[in-house]
Amino acid sequence: MKLKLRGYIFSRNFMGERVPQHIQNIIVKDYCDKNNFNYLLSATEYTMPNSYSIFEKIIGDIDSCDGIVFYSLFQLPEDNILRKEKLELILKKKKLIAFACERILVANFEEIKRIEDIWLIKKIIPKCELVKI
Repeated sequence: MKLKLRGYIFSRNFMGERVPQHIQNIIVKDYCDKNNFNYLLSATEYTMPNSYSIFEKIIGDIDSCDGIVFYSLFQLPEDNILRKEKLELILKKKKLIAFACERILVANFEEIKRIEDIWLIKKIIPKCELVKI
């Protein structure tokens, strides 16, 4: 039986990116198809900055599926503590976390470190461009 993953996309910019919702859905569905997951239609986050209400709702309803598939890992909360807490909460419920663009599947707590390292690099890169050599 295929595992069921709920899609999660944005209706706003994230980390300097802007991707139309229909493109996000195409990428998420393609990721699920290629990895033999049953894709449950995506929930779309509100446009207000720093809103994660829909993400919270998905976590609250996560018992109805096997995990969440994000369009990108950069749609996670930017706050380091909040991001880690949410990832750990999902894993404590024994659910999967997938990121379609990055082709990353998180199934255990050790893999959260990898996500945090990628976030750190993404945050540092724009600052590096300001340094003159």
